[in-house]
Amino acid sequence: MSGPDISVVICVYTEDRWEDILAAVSSVRAQSHPARETLLVVDHNEALRDRLLKEYKERQDVRVLANAGPRGLSAGRNTGIAASRGEVIAFLDDDAVAERDWLRHFAEGYTDPRVMAVGGRTMPIWASGRRPDWFPEEFDWVVGCTYRGLPPGRVRVRNVLGGNASFRREAFDAAGGFATGIGRDGDKRPLGCEETELCIRLSRARPDAVLLIDDRAVIHHRVPEAREHFGYFRTRAYAEGLSKALVARSVGADKGLESERRYATRVLPAGVARGLRDAALARPGGAGRAGAIVAGVLTAAGGYVVGSVRARRGGATFSVTPLAPFEGDAHG
Repeated sequence: MSGPDISVVICVYTEDRWEDILAAVSSVRAQSHPARETLLVVDHNEALRDRLLKEYKERQDVRVLANAGPRGLSAGRNTGIAASRGEVIAFLDDDAVAERDWLRHFAEGYTDPRVMAVGGRTMPIWASGRRPDWFPEEFDWVVGCTYRGLPPGRVRVRNVLGGNASFRREAFDAAGGFATGIGRDGDKRPLGCEETELCIRLSRARPDAVLLIDDRAVIHHRVPEAREHFGYFRTRAYAEGLSKALVARSVGADKGLESERRYATRVLPAGVARGLRDAALARPGGAGRAGAIVAGVLTAAGGYVVGSVRARRGGATFSVTPLAPFEGDAHG
């Protein structure tokens, strides 16, 4: 096997996704560029952890560990990073499956020693079987997927997207781990942006660092029925605004909103125009998509304003601590 050793970290928190978790692990084990190991990090759920330990007790390439930090995705990822052995650490969502060449495309990106992170393309699997007519592709980030407006091919970016991403180990040595207090915590308010903050911090710590997205590194991400509704769309957009305010407060608005300015001034107006054109041509969902884009922007902006006020008052914070060596128990 050529290229770097890659450890894959999958953070899990609920038995409701049992079949999805098994499918995610199976997709890693089927890679054309074999993973060195798969680490299942269980977020404060002893029943799920025990069940996974039994499921994989015969598998030396799958390790099951408990989140060693506070509840939430960021601390779970940090636990996986500290326990992993690979030169590169890749992250896969627990409700996603990777295509066979996912890790191979990641590995190819690291032939350049300046490359510190490589992300991929995440495609939605809609529970209803098809995209809702009103749901704009420009807002696929709402359901954790690659959205219209990202450049195609293998390109440099400000940040990778956390559910389908990889980092060179030395990136964490330089910048520390994921910030806690900013990302998701199970089924609570769907905050995000922890990978954005980490990537900006990494670029500051290593100004020569190159971060890439390779759209050939594809995963397929399940979108549950509850997330196909406008209520979730609005909640997620508001939470994104809150998260972006924290990031901007930490790293400055210039860097924290650098990519968002292009998105808001070029990608979204084009999306509205496309929706209105489709409506004029009596195509399904055109007016709904245009309206959803406008509503999404306004809702996210509202969250950003509220988040900025809270951050200035000290009511919303997050923290970054150096990654300590892993001392917990693990199978495998």
